[in-house]
Amino acid sequence: MQRFSRKSRKSRPLRPWLAYPLLAVMWFAMMRTYQASGPGDIDDICTIFDERRDWYAAAQRSEKRWGTPAHVQMAILHQESSFRFDARPPRRQLLGFIPWTRPSNAYGFAQALDGTWERYQKSTGKPFADRDDFDDAVDFVGWYTNLSSRSAGISKWDPYNQYLAYHEGQAGWQRGSYNGKRWLTSTAKKVDRRARDWWAQLQSCEDNLSSRWWRVIG
Repeated sequence: MQRFSRKSRKSRPLRPWLAYPLLAVMWFAMMRTYQASGPGDIDDICTIFDERRDWYAAAQRSEKRWGTPAHVQMAILHQESSFRFDARPPRRQLLGFIPWTRPSNAYGFAQALDGTWERYQKSTGKPFADRDDFDDAVDFVGWYTNLSSRSAGISKWDPYNQYLAYHEGQAGWQRGSYNGKRWLTSTAKKVDRRARDWWAQLQSCEDNLSSRWWRVIG
């Protein structure tokens, strides 16, 4: 009986590009987990920035770019989402107990509306900016407060009126649309108090935050 010899098969070269989609999915999942974790204490700005030095660097970049102090930006973000990356307005209830539609399409750290976010993307040349990315969200707040300063004359150091304009829009603030909305003016006062408290807190810890060698402001 004739015997046939087996030819050894040459091993095919590895194709690392085949692993790229998997690595991308893993990276995305890891970043979502990192964003979702958030800081342990959201009421102390020194603790927040000490735990999330990337947030400190992002807030500093936004302050440098737009001129709105970091403590003002952070107080607005705290009020809007409590630093939850996927925050949305609570759903209305049908018949008092059935979950229904949401009052708006606000989303993310900054609770930015679809249309306002699109304006930000076009204005800044950042078409891939995401509302659930802290770097983009804090830059959005800097951009918006700068717009309020330029178009409505609101000081970037005025958390109270900056928040009212953030909620009502610059045109609404100029019309005084917040008048008669006691819940809104009360909330703006909370933002104002928090921003001022956080400014005082930063005086005690910013030297330490700034001294880390790996801090990157850009």
